[in-house]
Amino acid sequence: MTLQWWPNLLAMPVYFVFLIWVVSYFRKHPRASAWFWAASLLTFPIWILTGNVDGWFRWFKILSVILPTIVVGLSRVAVHEQRTGRVWGTLRSPRFVWFFYGILFLNISEAVVKDLQLGNYANALAGVVLCVTIPYVPKFWTITRTNGTDLIAYTTVGWNLLYTSWNAAFVYAESPLYFGSSVCILLAAELYPVLKKRPELYSTARIYTLATHLLLRAVLDVFPQTMDTTSWFNEDVLHAWGVVNLVDAVPFLFWFTWQLDSGRSAVSFRRGRVEAPVDEAPVVAPPVLAGV
Repeated sequence: MTLQWWPNLLAMPVYFVFLIWVVSYFRKHPRASAWFWAASLLTFPIWILTGNVDGWFRWFKILSVILPTIVVGLSRVAVHEQRTGRVWGTLRSPRFVWFFYGILFLNISEAVVKDLQLGNYANALAGVVLCVTIPYVPKFWTITRTNGTDLIAYTTVGWNLLYTSWNAAFVYAESPLYFGSSVCILLAAELYPVLKKRPELYSTARIYTLATHLLLRAVLDVFPQTMDTTSWFNEDVLHAWGVVNLVDAVPFLFWFTWQLDSGRSAVSFRRGRVEAPVDEAPVVAPPVLAGV
């Protein structure tokens, strides 16, 4: 099969730059981010009419990304504007970041299930390692008070790279047609923190690139015409890729466990910063804190 390169080499850089801009805009404007993603639910009828969201995995995926992205926006507004009241107090609470930890765990787990269905067993096991090595809450998660009020997680370089490779291999197996566009969102999430020299922004970049991609696919799916990478698929490459990810995941799991057991994680997970900066100090919830 002949590989189709040129259309993708033109479209992928454009999409990558667009995604970098998206992350920058939503980071800079917490309120606009919250309202935009809340309003995105109004496009729900289009998802059905176009048929672009099809099957249990697609429906579960888009809802498990869009709904938490709305919550991320509201939490950022609550912290940024120091909102009070029961709901806002819950969204501001340091304990509420457990919700985002759980959503990340859920999103990886659903892909693991799909990988198992596809017979991509080695990659699925690498996904399990990613689940158990997500940095713990609240020590390595918080919402900052300044610089855009970001949701940050101190994921390590190893975790980020393993996640990127694992997710790319998953998409390669699950929907080769969208592999090229998915590479764009993965690279944008990987490189945005590098460009900003703030590696802890990986989670924020990943949230907004993935949500944007899924919304575009549901409403106006132009990727089959602009970035069709079906011809890139190769069964042997897929299985080898999964094995490589698993081989990388095993020593990372041991390293992660060693960092926790030795007490080094407080330094190594923060790239040498023992304590969080002043603007990343935990947000104290008001006395009226209660369930939503």
